[in-house]
Parts: sequence; C-alpha cells; structure tokens
Amino acid sequence: MLKKIINTDLSKTTILIRFIVGFVFLSEGIQKFLFPALRGSGRFEKIGLPDPEFLGSFVGFFEILCGILVLIGFMTRIASLPLIIIMLVAIVTTKSEVFLEKGFWELLHGSRTDWSMLLGSIFLVIKGSGYWSVDAKIMKKWKIKQP
Repeated sequence: MLKKIINTDLSKTTILIRFIVGFVFLSEGIQKFLFPALRGSGRFEKIGLPDPEFLGSFVGFFEILCGILVLIGFMTRIASLPLIIIMLVAIVTTKSEVFLEKGFWELLHGSRTDWSMLLGSIFLVIKGSGYWSVDAKIMKKWKIKQP
C-alpha cells in the first residue's frame, strides 16, 4: 500500500506544480494563525461555518502540514487529499454567494486561485510528486518501478 502512495512518474516538471500548490497552502495556513480575524476564525464566522475558532485552527494546521509535505514531495498523494477537500469547501461556501449575487463571470474571476489550487492538488494525486522529491528517493532506494 505504501508503495502505491509514494509511487510517482518521475517527471522533472512536476516540481513546478508542487511548489505552487505547496507554497500557497503553507502561506495561507500560516496566515490563519497570524491574522485570525481576516483569514481564520473571523472569516469562517463571517461565512457562517460552525465552530469557527476550531475550524480556523484545524484548517490552518492542515494547510501548513500538507503544504510542507507537498513542497518536499513526501506522501504527496495523501497530503493533496485534504487540500482538495479544503478547496471544495472553500468554493462551495464562499463562491456560491458570489454566483447568486454577481453572476457567472464574477464567480470565475473571484475563484481563479481556488480552481488553480484544486486542479493542482488533483494533478498531484494523479501524478505523484515527481523526480525531485522525497517520494522519488524512497522509490529509488526500495527499487520500486515507475508507473
């Protein structure tokens, strides 16, 4: 099972997606703790999510942890799954109101980063962490065949 999780296609360009996705989530997670009224519990309360204090810290923790794992390319497929969930919840909770009030084009404009992070995370679940990653080093050490 672990072999399937760390298996990656060894693409050298995947690092670009990993760095973008990992850095954005790491940054956003840190901001939830630095600026809780704007990015964490305050924002979650404003959009009507239950227990915003807990959720702000919970989401921030996972964004930091998974962002770091994605950046170093360790357990990238598993680390990307919570990020996908975070982005789906973010799109549903914050962008449906934009769609209803301002329309389709404003929805697309306002959610471009959300969609990019969602699609980048899905890409990493499908392809793995790529050539320059901890997962690739483990694959090489354990002599796991590339998919």
